[in-house]
Amino acid sequence: MNIPDQRINTVQDTILSFYEEHGRDLPWRETHDPYEVWVSEVMLQQTQVSRVIPKYTAWVDDYPTVRSLAEAPFKDILNHWDGLGYNNRAKWLHQAAQQIIAEHDGRVPRTTERLKELPGIGPYTARAIKIFAYNDDVVTVDTNIRRVLISELGLDESLEEDDLYDVAEQLLPHGRSREWHNALMDYGAMVATSDKTGVSPTSTQDAFEGSVREARANILRDVQDENKPLDSIKEKYPDRWEEALSGLSDDDMICVEDDVVTLRS
Repeated sequence: MNIPDQRINTVQDTILSFYEEHGRDLPWRETHDPYEVWVSEVMLQQTQVSRVIPKYTAWVDDYPTVRSLAEAPFKDILNHWDGLGYNNRAKWLHQAAQQIIAEHDGRVPRTTERLKELPGIGPYTARAIKIFAYNDDVVTVDTNIRRVLISELGLDESLEEDDLYDVAEQLLPHGRSREWHNALMDYGAMVATSDKTGVSPTSTQDAFEGSVREARANILRDVQDENKPLDSIKEKYPDRWEEALSGLSDDDMICVEDDVVTLRS
């Protein structure tokens, strides 16, 4: 799919002009440090910006380097993460930091291939690190960016991901990747919203209250400070304990031994 140059220029001007006047002042936009960019990208996955801001600020204050994160006790990391959900992300950050110390002399890798070798870093996050840390001329497409592309260019919502990336690459103003992606995200968050565009998200979250996810989060919170008897977990979550504990154990978040539930070390 080839986008006419005039259309590309119009879309770029519209979005960049909006960003110049209305762009959000976010703490992770004040840094080009790949470690801090990586932390922000992981925190922002499926999490509202307003919830991330105070957590991100506290995190980089307490864990300012990869090494400080790698050496921190896991329970302290979970405590910092509390309220962001999807606790696996905290575990992956911790494990990835340890791997960076062991294999990369404490420096976040520069290449997409090496980044994707780290726990919790997939194609999207690897691209985002290259964009926001290094201003590399690569593109990435999240929910907001997808909605902007579809609404501004009149694309079919069923367009395949590869085709969306092709469109995104045509729109990229070379040498301005960091600014362009920030602009796209803000335009999607404030102008081309779901309500205004009618563009449906590609996925939706199930309700948290009463879910196994909620039980998992609460069990992790329960065992952060002290080990818990298995019977107390069964009593507290009679309909969800088995699936919750099985998932947490499979994810290497907890250990269950001799009918006692403990946080992994």
